[in-house]
Amino acid sequence: MKLVYVLFLSIPLFTALKRDNREIVKTSTIQLAEPKDTNADESFEVAAEAFADIQVLRYQIPGWNDLSLKQKELCYYLYEAALCGRDIIYDQKDKNGILLRKTIDNIYGSYKGDKSTADWKKFETYCGRFWFSNGNHHHYGNEKFIPECSWDYFVSIAKASDHKRFPKSGKENLDQFLKRIKPLLYDLNVNPKCVDLRSGIDNIQASSNNFYENVTQKEVEAFYAKKPTTGNAPSWGLNSKTVKVNGKVVEKVWKVGGMYNASISKIVMWLNKAITVAENANQKKALELLVKYYKTGNLKDFDDYCIAWVHDTESKIDVVNGFIEVYLDAIGKKGSFESTVSIRDDESTKRIKAIAEQAQWFEDHSPIDPKHKKKEVKGITAKAITVVVESGDAAPSTPIGINLPNSDWIRKDYGSKSVSLSNIIYSYNVMSARKGTLDEFGLNDEVKNRIKKYGALGSDLHTDMHECIGHASGQINEGVETTDKTLKNYASCLEEARADLVALYYILDQKLVDIGVMPSLEVAKAQYDNYVLNGLMTQLTRLKPGDNLEEAHMRNRQLNSMWAFKMGQKDSVIQFVKQQGKTYVQIRDYNKLRNLFGELLKEIQRIKSEGDYEGGKNLVETYGVKVDKELHKEILGRFSKLDIKPYKGFIQPKLIPVMKGNKIADVKVEYPTSFFSQMMEYGKNYGLLGVRN
Repeated sequence: MKLVYVLFLSIPLFTALKRDNREIVKTSTIQLAEPKDTNADESFEVAAEAFADIQVLRYQIPGWNDLSLKQKELCYYLYEAALCGRDIIYDQKDKNGILLRKTIDNIYGSYKGDKSTADWKKFETYCGRFWFSNGNHHHYGNEKFIPECSWDYFVSIAKASDHKRFPKSGKENLDQFLKRIKPLLYDLNVNPKCVDLRSGIDNIQASSNNFYENVTQKEVEAFYAKKPTTGNAPSWGLNSKTVKVNGKVVEKVWKVGGMYNASISKIVMWLNKAITVAENANQKKALELLVKYYKTGNLKDFDDYCIAWVHDTESKIDVVNGFIEVYLDAIGKKGSFESTVSIRDDESTKRIKAIAEQAQWFEDHSPIDPKHKKKEVKGITAKAITVVVESGDAAPSTPIGINLPNSDWIRKDYGSKSVSLSNIIYSYNVMSARKGTLDEFGLNDEVKNRIKKYGALGSDLHTDMHECIGHASGQINEGVETTDKTLKNYASCLEEARADLVALYYILDQKLVDIGVMPSLEVAKAQYDNYVLNGLMTQLTRLKPGDNLEEAHMRNRQLNSMWAFKMGQKDSVIQFVKQQGKTYVQIRDYNKLRNLFGELLKEIQRIKSEGDYEGGKNLVETYGVKVDKELHKEILGRFSKLDIKPYKGFIQPKLIPVMKGNKIADVKVEYPTSFFSQMMEYGKNYGLLGVRN
């Protein structure tokens, strides 16, 4: 599970925690400090290009120069393994994704005509959006987008490019090729939604991702219903495409020698190199099992790898690499490829570790039904990490927190790893401090000043608890089938809502002050102000007029906030207030709001524990989907005047090996400044998959 960045109002001004002077926070029980890097560039510019609704950022790798040569070499091999999987996400999001990417890559790279015209700028913006979204479906909303330049202009620049390099099929000439791809590029009715979560439809057939072909949702559900789903059953379907061949439903498995062989074989090659420089026996074992899984495609091997990965708690270097998150599948089975290579951030880990060490206390004191609690919370390893590189579904738009493995039985029996991405969060916070929505949407000076002082810490604590104790809490009743089977298209939203509610419930608990991770409950109030305002108002800046909420995280935040608003109306716990014709959100009773969050947490945990599909559907559809059109119109009007891009993502650092003979003598880091140049470089160096014709 991953937590995505949407907290628009988080501002890094918690006065006792500043990166500029590396000031240390002193509490009653622990010390927290920002990570130090004596080689960090204090003048490093976080902002890069901006286009459409996107602001591209950059991040540094603090601590890189403190690594040993062996650790740098390990990072480099894992970095290459990560990028070798980049093509996979393009194909997973759309079976024409590779074809279209190679086409626009070629035009962008080989066109020699006038690039100062308005039409070229429109084409360039389309390229940026396409690369940022790993295809032509919006990275967050999942709807198809098209170039703003005309088709005639597109044809003209295609013909003025090196058209011999276009991925034409057989004896197809250029005109035939362009005619074939026109509807893929310009017709909004062709493959309109990558993921369609609307109720009452066949979500598989309505979704244009490449996880299924020629099958209905009923056929898919019947196919997987034959497989055991209780106990320690694997996550069936996680690493395959489900298709119908000669009237029979079968799987095309993603493995060496199977689907995505060209990419996966390269991943395995680099993982094998990484094994030779593993930091310890546990890490070596985990990497060896990951290689085995990629070779066999057997999901039992993946579970063995996940268990070994959880047991590797000592390594400073870590990696996520595989088919992991299921957000792109409307019924929550298929894992998107992603990879994150990281270094443990020892200083920032102190806060999240302090929370993890109290995991049993949090479980015991949870407001959920005792029969849904874990009697023994096992093996939560929590840390802050410094990201080295991300790819696939984790880039360019990245999470800020990760909790894995996703398998409920592995988490119950063996534990999990929870991480917050400290250098990613830092870059986000730098941009938020420059210009934010706080002045426009903050209720009053009391709320604004509290957020300025405690907003960043509140956001960080929420992320820590969401990942660390949120996803790790509660348990499914014995005999209840896996969540993807019982809760289906609502599973992801409900799980994210549940993890958010755990964080929201406990952030207003004196326990956090007592263990020394926050100075006072004012931090919690700042986070409540942030969260509810975002859930009810500011996240709607990401929607077009008339749209309802479909993305799982956005649904979850509105579900939690709107349910609390509705249930608390009698006591005026949350109110919409008008000031000078503008709408604001006011929390009138923070303690009552906490109790409401606890009640909703209890109900969502019951839904998950019992596999209550109808209960989950009712919650999400009633509170998490519909948008007040008049309020939305007002919000969009106010936000449009702020000149802020609602979405952010990253250029990746570049690792460059310094060779001495045939051995690596050092690995240097470069920080590219152009997203467009990096995308062209990636297309050239990591364009491993062929085109489907």
